[in-house]
Amino acid sequence: MSTPLPLRSAQTIAVLSVTQIISWGTSFDMLGVMGRVIAPQLGLPNEVVFFGLSIMMLVSALASPMAGRLLARHGAAKVMATASVILAVGLLLLAAAHEILIYGLAWIVIGIGGALGLSAPAYTAVVEREGLGGKRIIAILMVFTGLSATIFWPALALMNNLVGWRLTFVLSAGLQLFVCLPLYLFGLPKPMESREQAAAAETVPVPFTEPERRKAFFLVAATTTLSSFVGFGMSPTFLALLNAAGASPALALQLGSARGAISVSARFVDMLLGRRGNAIITTIIGTVLTLASFLLAAAVTSSSAALIAFVVLFSFGAGVVSVARALLPLSLFSAKEFGLQSARLLLPQNLANAAAPVIFTALLDRAGAGAVLLTGATLSAVSLIFVLMLVRLVRTADARREDLSPAS
Repeated sequence: MSTPLPLRSAQTIAVLSVTQIISWGTSFDMLGVMGRVIAPQLGLPNEVVFFGLSIMMLVSALASPMAGRLLARHGAAKVMATASVILAVGLLLLAAAHEILIYGLAWIVIGIGGALGLSAPAYTAVVEREGLGGKRIIAILMVFTGLSATIFWPALALMNNLVGWRLTFVLSAGLQLFVCLPLYLFGLPKPMESREQAAAAETVPVPFTEPERRKAFFLVAATTTLSSFVGFGMSPTFLALLNAAGASPALALQLGSARGAISVSARFVDMLLGRRGNAIITTIIGTVLTLASFLLAAAVTSSSAALIAFVVLFSFGAGVVSVARALLPLSLFSAKEFGLQSARLLLPQNLANAAAPVIFTALLDRAGAGAVLLTGATLSAVSLIFVLMLVRLVRTADARREDLSPAS
């Protein structure tokens, strides 16, 4: 049975859940509702409008190392407060856009704001306040933030119907300035300040040598980038893939709708495990599930039962892996450097995320469902190899610590 959360932790979750839902809902998730509304108004094709998301991901990737340095130097609250202002500027530029240049500039600005305010900075804020014990808080936070599109798609559609798309973007900017900004500056508890807490923040969970440390970072970057590439690549092609694999339009829609609920429910696993959870083991479990899902769907074609099993296995595996991606740096590196390492990992992840939808869509359209399934299986298998190599590296470091301990 899990222990109740202290008031301080509950306050951290409440503030970051609200601000992350707003920030994701008014940036990455936004075009799901607004994209086809603004495209004809701007005189742009739908694909050009949706390319704004690729711009955002590319810019966020390139800005991630800078974000990591700012998090280490100034702390998460100040960095995320700055992100609120930058995101508001980007949204106001969208509201003022009449042609492609201002539209593209808006997504560049939003990309910078995303690097400073989405995911890694929020997890850093948790670790600053909870130390190595922040795993459960991050898992809980991810459950809430996974609902951003569920909350904001109907909200944006309602605002658009009431006031039009330009004022919808202005109101979204207002949420950044008048809800997120003050919550970051005044709503978050103060970071850990005691001498014992500061010493704990510098504790290294795994005693790597410097070469082992570099290798561990590479292995984490490789496995998380591959899993992120598969997840982002599958998202826009999921319904079309199910149709191409033999599902009727009605069944594909039902399975696609179930995918989100299954992915979010999978995030409860780490939340319930709390401090007893192990991000490396979770990564292995999630990766094995996604690999099994691709192999099953590739081997058993045109079967409703196989497609249902594919969706369940893939969705649960992807949900588990998404939490593990956030927690892996905390399992290997000190809490003090969590923000820097997490932001560094976002560089390859976001570059992969920007390319993945285009690549998976092209594979499906030109080579068919089988090619997509085999590609997903291959990438999942390679990701599993990397994480097993990480397990071996961690065991080597832990064995050396035991050999050097006074008790031995």
